[in-house]
Amino acid sequence: MFKKEVYVNRRKALMNSVKDGILVLPGNTESAMNYPSNTYHFRQDSNFSYFTGLELPNLALIMDLDNNTATLYGDDFEIDDIIWMGPQPSMVDLAGRCGITATGTSNGFEIAVKQAKSVGKKIHYLPPYRAETKIQLHQVLDIPFDELKSKASIDFIKAVVA
Repeated sequence: MFKKEVYVNRRKALMNSVKDGILVLPGNTESAMNYPSNTYHFRQDSNFSYFTGLELPNLALIMDLDNNTATLYGDDFEIDDIIWMGPQPSMVDLAGRCGITATGTSNGFEIAVKQAKSVGKKIHYLPPYRAETKIQLHQVLDIPFDELKSKASIDFIKAVVA
């Protein structure tokens, strides 16, 4: 990971490139080979990694352009995880590493996106390429699977490329 200021500056430049609404950036989840606990080697979404530096599964980021805020979403590790893996960072610690001050739960991510949609905010997302992300976006945005790619935000895509 770079210094947190690098990620803060990257997000700031991105947020200045898109006019209004929210930028929704889900990270990758684990991908099972033949049963849930037997997963392929984890690889974070490149865009999520570029704007946060975090290489852990089941995280998401919402950047609210109208309020100039970024919120990292995910769940703290449970005691069973800590028994097997040892001490793990909290969501607040992870957010602090990349210069984000607000956190929420995985369920809070879905609630925040649905709430933004219900009040008419423009929701920007990148074209999803993994089945898990397509399902997640389909559920929170109520967009048919075959329309997810075509309804991705051109402004968001151009801002990431720039």
